[in-house]
Amino acid sequence: MNQPARVGPTGTPAPPLDVDALLDDTGVGIIVCCGSGGVGKTTTSAALALRAAERGRKVVVLTIDPARRLAQSMGIEALDNTPRPVTDVDAAAGGHLDAMMLDMKRTFDEVVESQASPEKAKLILENPFYIALSSSFAGTQEYMAMEKLGQIHADSVAPGGDGRYDLIVVDTPPSRSALDFLDAPERLSSFLDGRFIRLMLAPARGPAKLIGAGFGLITTAMTKILGAQVLKDLQTFVAAIDTVFGGFRARATKTYALLQADGTAFVVIAAPEPDALREAAYFVERLSADHMPLAGLVVNRAGKAPSGTLGADEAMAAAGRLRRDDPSSPTAGLLRLHADQVRLVEREQRLRHRFAAAHPQVATAVVPALASDVHDLDGLRRVGTLLSGG
Repeated sequence: MNQPARVGPTGTPAPPLDVDALLDDTGVGIIVCCGSGGVGKTTTSAALALRAAERGRKVVVLTIDPARRLAQSMGIEALDNTPRPVTDVDAAAGGHLDAMMLDMKRTFDEVVESQASPEKAKLILENPFYIALSSSFAGTQEYMAMEKLGQIHADSVAPGGDGRYDLIVVDTPPSRSALDFLDAPERLSSFLDGRFIRLMLAPARGPAKLIGAGFGLITTAMTKILGAQVLKDLQTFVAAIDTVFGGFRARATKTYALLQADGTAFVVIAAPEPDALREAAYFVERLSADHMPLAGLVVNRAGKAPSGTLGADEAMAAAGRLRRDDPSSPTAGLLRLHADQVRLVEREQRLRHRFAAAHPQVATAVVPALASDVHDLDGLRRVGTLLSGG
């Protein structure tokens, strides 16, 4: 197995990202596509998964809220928490592709059901605070993406699994920060281990004589603020969830270790924009600090350099002369567009060079902007070809 690099600030500059070598490496069982929102993670994930399947891998892609067109591009009208086969995949090399979309609440429910007795699980699942936590708590989607990854890996890829897949491609949630994917388990753990939760558990955990009057005063005050039924629901939820939280933490720890293993490869996705590349740099540095294997960086939607050797300043000067001689000349407008595109490409190249100077060991693939959105398998194949340098 060619292990993905453990990145750092020193060393010789990395060669371009060899996407096909990564997809063909049977020692890699997980590819995690991460980055800030709006940089093309979902399309990149689907394109990598399709290309891997058509090169002979048994692949499942776990996507997070794909655009309708992308779901349709995989020939599936409605993705859900169950892997579904993608038809029209070229299986000549022996591979196949399934796709699924994370159902955050259903995944959370499955964890509860697997960790608690039927009676306790019912108590938790019907509790209003659990419903809110499982549906909208900050970080829950990221946590459940990791949970589902762990489930699929244990069921299929890991030794003893059914062998249905040998590669999982994960499209991480569209968070404001790419780091949310790595931080979510700790955030959820901190919430469930927090002072307020411990206070709610105090009557069940501590001797009454040590809790007594002080807790009674707090409960009285909270009853006035929240109301008796709300407080009762909260205490019921906290007491119930405490019995299964150890399982939550153990599973999160196991999945986190899986992300650090040599069979995992992170692909950081960015756009050629300052904020997106800054976020990518933070993520690369975090992966290095946490000893996680980075395959490389994909820069999506890069501007294409116009043909010819005419520079931006020369084009603008020529456009100015034409406008003076013939104010209605369409050529002047074309020259200005040429100058704008040249400057865009130069600006993007400066940003990429700045990133490369700060992170010389990060292999990079640059994908040019497409003329239209991807809406079918051929479009995904085209993206896959571009990712591989074609």
